[in-house]
Amino acid sequence: MNAWMGTILRVNLTTGTVIKEKLNEKFAKDYIGARGLGTKYYMDEVKHDVEPLSIKNNLIFMTGPLTGTFAASSARYNVVTKGPLTGTIAASNSGGVFGPELKMAGYDGIIFEGKSPKPVYLFIEDDEVRLEDASSLWGKTVFETTDLLNEKHGEDFKTSCIGPAGEKLVLFASVMNDKHRAAGRTGVGAVMGFKNLKAVTVKGTKSIHVADPKAFFEACKDARIKLKANPVSGAGLPAYGTEVLVNIINSVGGLPTGNWQESVYDKADDTGGESLVAKYLVRNKGCFACGIGCGRLTKLTGKYNEIGEGPEYESAWAMGADCRINDLEAITKANYICNEMGMDTITMGSTIACAMELYEKGYLTDKDLGGKPLLFGDAEAMVDFVMKTAIREGFGDVMALGSYRMADKFGHAELSMTAKKQEMPAYDGRAIQGIGLNYATSNRGGCHVRGYTISPEVLGLPLKMDPFVTEGKANILKIFQDLTAVVDSLGLCLFTTFGIGLPEIAAMYRTATGIEISDVELLNIGDRIWNLERLYNLENGFTKADDTLPPRLLKDPIPAGPAKGRVNQLDVMLKEYYELRGWDAMGVPTKDKLKALGLV
Repeated sequence: MNAWMGTILRVNLTTGTVIKEKLNEKFAKDYIGARGLGTKYYMDEVKHDVEPLSIKNNLIFMTGPLTGTFAASSARYNVVTKGPLTGTIAASNSGGVFGPELKMAGYDGIIFEGKSPKPVYLFIEDDEVRLEDASSLWGKTVFETTDLLNEKHGEDFKTSCIGPAGEKLVLFASVMNDKHRAAGRTGVGAVMGFKNLKAVTVKGTKSIHVADPKAFFEACKDARIKLKANPVSGAGLPAYGTEVLVNIINSVGGLPTGNWQESVYDKADDTGGESLVAKYLVRNKGCFACGIGCGRLTKLTGKYNEIGEGPEYESAWAMGADCRINDLEAITKANYICNEMGMDTITMGSTIACAMELYEKGYLTDKDLGGKPLLFGDAEAMVDFVMKTAIREGFGDVMALGSYRMADKFGHAELSMTAKKQEMPAYDGRAIQGIGLNYATSNRGGCHVRGYTISPEVLGLPLKMDPFVTEGKANILKIFQDLTAVVDSLGLCLFTTFGIGLPEIAAMYRTATGIEISDVELLNIGDRIWNLERLYNLENGFTKADDTLPPRLLKDPIPAGPAKGRVNQLDVMLKEYYELRGWDAMGVPTKDKLKALGLV
């Protein structure tokens, strides 16, 4: 097959065996790659009621057909499993260089089965694949692990690994690659840690063949020109990174503050992209084949005196406005720790913010916290608890469960700002109606990148929609969710969709693979992937009742700012969303819908 490499690695960690098997070509055509293909393999091989942290759960690394090619921003791979934080299907997406390197070694993906009796890592150098002892790496940070593997095997090797948080089964541990890039959400790193799999290190020298090189080059060139001309992908993100959104979201009254008690932060500018550039930016940094370069190489010169990457917008919000903290140095330091220890920044910061409100309301005491208070605005305490969570020390052991389980433990689960037990990111669904619907319906819990309606509702791309109204939001969300499933499965970065759309994406897919498919047919594959994920969650007991938001977003009006007095009108949008999806009133895909998608 053109664009795919045609080989899957199957690694049984229990027996220590590695098998190379032919890619299922029908799966690839029907589900593309990465998120879609990984989910299909996973669902066909693992019983739906498996415990996430068990020997019977699989962990899948999967690239897409455009990963590692000249396609714009084609760095992505997905880590697929059942998420321990949520119990939902988990496909966590990451960029950097690791995904392309894995593909250039000759593999579309890796399926990890079982559990190793001791710490191991997977070594890949083109056709040579073997498990190696990782006892000396166990306990090492992400940075240390990466450096040690490079010292042993060579600087050309690219590494994906877990840090101490994954080893200690923090429920929102990330899989980290290239030190600073994260398959961050739902706790995929904890699954890797449970399996005693410390890392995958890979070097590839093979070529990726496309069906029509000349036409593919022209399609990619067209996409890159459009991305460069777009004000977001061509100007805003290169100049200020994703942190450019801090002041933008704050200006529309949608920046959750103080664990979502407010939606405007009066010190937001202190934590935004403009301040990060002025104070700490060393240079931009892009992933493989990226013309955007939204990554930030930063250096702290004050109390912490370190160099690292980030923070991204959602990370800075979680450690910043959500905790009512405007100390950008402390926010950046907390982000460094999450990268180094291997944790999801969104859940980490949100869990601390939830704990701050629990303390503020008297539900948590100094004794619970180890003798010290935890107040909104306390930057030092925030940084301290990030590290304590990573090593599960003191109250950090409770925080390692995520905000929902933590708040529930103290009798107030309603103070956890989660959907399906995963923390919602940095956009208030009361001020921005469509994103609220996205949180409620996301197949992996509170998530913005599965249907980023911020693009039309705030940024005006590809069309401007009033963030306060519900009209048209169900329709645009379905389109965005289906398109994002395609983008994720191809191995492209979501940020490409700021400047290009389905026609450009489909042109790259057709010319790379040689598969004749219309734009609409490609989008329908996204619909198939979305429904496949939905079926998995339904099999696991999720129902319409789980397609909801925290009571605060549904009942407590925003107290001040441009969106004052507003709540999320989920009930208005959800019924229409189900109808557009071809689901019944309970959110279950109808037989006709499944038949049309080839899922029965």
